Amino acid sequence: MACDQPLVIWAVSDGRAGIQTQALGLAEALVRACEAKGRKAEIVLKTVGWKGNIGRLPAVLNLLPRRWVTPESEMTPPWPDVWIAAGRATLPLSVRMRTWSGGKTFVVQIQDPRMPLNSFDLVIPPKHDRLSGDNVLSIIGSPHRVTPEKLASEVARFSDQIDALPHPRVAVLVGGRSKAFDLSPERASAMAHAIEDAIRHEGGSLLMTFSRRTPDKARALLTARLRHLPGLIWNGNGENPYFALLGAADHILVTEDSTNMATEAASTGKPVFILKMDGSSLKFGLFHSVLEGLGATRPYDGVLRRWSYEPVRETQRAAAAILERLTASKA
Repeated sequence: MACDQPLVIWAVSDGRAGIQTQALGLAEALVRACEAKGRKAEIVLKTVGWKGNIGRLPAVLNLLPRRWVTPESEMTPPWPDVWIAAGRATLPLSVRMRTWSGGKTFVVQIQDPRMPLNSFDLVIPPKHDRLSGDNVLSIIGSPHRVTPEKLASEVARFSDQIDALPHPRVAVLVGGRSKAFDLSPERASAMAHAIEDAIRHEGGSLLMTFSRRTPDKARALLTARLRHLPGLIWNGNGENPYFALLGAADHILVTEDSTNMATEAASTGKPVFILKMDGSSLKFGLFHSVLEGLGATRPYDGVLRRWSYEPVRETQRAAAAILERLTASKA
């Protein structure tokens, strides 16, 4: 790795938004960490696809992954200096990358790979997974792309839709169905009532967006019940204003099912309220306990309170750890 050449970073995922943003967000943070040290770096975004049903095999049984990966995945040398991967689909490639590169590629796997850790240089799981090891760096939540600069830029880009809205502006980030949680029409109705009352009482406005996992009935109900309020409800058409909503908000409400959205919200330093869903999860309970203990979040009780805390910026901490370990490995 010549010092006069840019550090090449591959951000690798299966392309799903919630997974890709973790790999890309950590890669972007690593670029910033490199630049702060006077080192150039560049990102290559890679999306892994598998032929047939090969992608369903456990990584240890996918013995010839480069034969079965789709051509569009472009898994060919020259290999990167740093491989940052997220998601199960990347594992058959991640565990072989150091061999293919002759040990020249520093391999980072986000989340718990649920397999022996010695194939990776660094594993970055959420703390609530309770994984440990010499090459494990646990972080609160998940890596993401939120920075103050990005939020300011996105607010400016959507200024024509946001600038005239009254304060307090309340961002509502709605997730949906998962293994542990769901959003029934009954729960959505109660949520809409609590949100509407608070915004009307404060004379503010609504900034709402939904996840791909939001059930259609819940989405329709929330939209119908809240669309009379001043504000913006993104229906999935046109450019996604997600980062602009975070940047413009005075308060952020996020459903308890999404580690990604809660972590992103907590990185802003703004009051974050957690909205109850149907269902429960011990791991998510531990995650939310940590955020609440840091002063970043509180359960939503229908009142838009204000408080301050130190923004939770674990993505930057993870990037700094990668750079430190990478530098040590090349010394």
